[in-house]
Amino acid sequence: MSWQEIIVETQTEAVEAVSNILMEAGAEGIQIDDAADVNSYEPADATVWVDWDVVEHRESGATVAGYFAEDVNLPEVINDVQMRVNQLASFGLDATPGKVTTSAVKDEDWATEWQKYYHPVRVTRHLTVVPKWEEYQPAQEGEKVIVLDPGMAFGTGTHPTTRLMMQALEIVVRGGERLLDVGTGSGVLGIAAKLLGADKVLGTDIDEVAVRSAQGNLDLNPVASDIQVMASDLLSDVPAQEFDIVVANMLAEVLVPLIPQVDSVLRPGGKFLLSGIYEDKAQTIIAKLEENGYALDETMKLGEWYGLIAHRKSEDE
Repeated sequence: MSWQEIIVETQTEAVEAVSNILMEAGAEGIQIDDAADVNSYEPADATVWVDWDVVEHRESGATVAGYFAEDVNLPEVINDVQMRVNQLASFGLDATPGKVTTSAVKDEDWATEWQKYYHPVRVTRHLTVVPKWEEYQPAQEGEKVIVLDPGMAFGTGTHPTTRLMMQALEIVVRGGERLLDVGTGSGVLGIAAKLLGADKVLGTDIDEVAVRSAQGNLDLNPVASDIQVMASDLLSDVPAQEFDIVVANMLAEVLVPLIPQVDSVLRPGGKFLLSGIYEDKAQTIIAKLEENGYALDETMKLGEWYGLIAHRKSEDE
């Protein structure tokens, strides 16, 4: 089988938005090459040092490639993708140059090249993400392993926004919590929460396709066997219940309408973890949190991305 590839040349701050555009256009997988990843790179083995002056890598900007089945009408898709990429400026995102190109990729070539570049990644002090084809044994006591099948989209926690949320989970999870993961994606944050001691985890994503993708990764991790995942547009279909922690790793433009909804599911004093926030949007999100009755506990930064830990104020605050 051959795959068709659509490549978008863009900037770091628009990577997640462009990835979402390609997935909504029907991409069956995503590959990201982002210059910012060099700054946040951490090898699984802390004794390994990478000389980036020698290793070939992107030095500026980013490309996002989406992979489509050979029977997809690509010219029609390209037009739609280009139009939506051009519109990102109206959301305050720099997607320049925003150039959209295409090529064909043989399945056997892709499989070989793709797996060659992905190996276990120590994302935080305690959490390591391992692609399912790798044999891996924890190197240290207390190290917890998350196994993921990236398919063609390797959502393993290497992106700064996911790293920030996994670090935030290490800070707030004490054991026994009920946690809601809004926009669960690959499911990596829900799995991390369970490994850190959360009791009940519910993940949501926009449609059944995303839910099936997340479920495939949950099935690879025995600790995640009781995680529930469901389709929901933000909180619209979440059953009435109260959570101790709500996690949302998504673009600031989506966080803004989400924030006023969260008090309907988060107990007073409960923790609200947010990421996907590019540096020029951080103050907007902080102001929105304060406006809706949240106190900011911690601000985290990795490269040009922010993560926030807040809590819902109780009546005596």
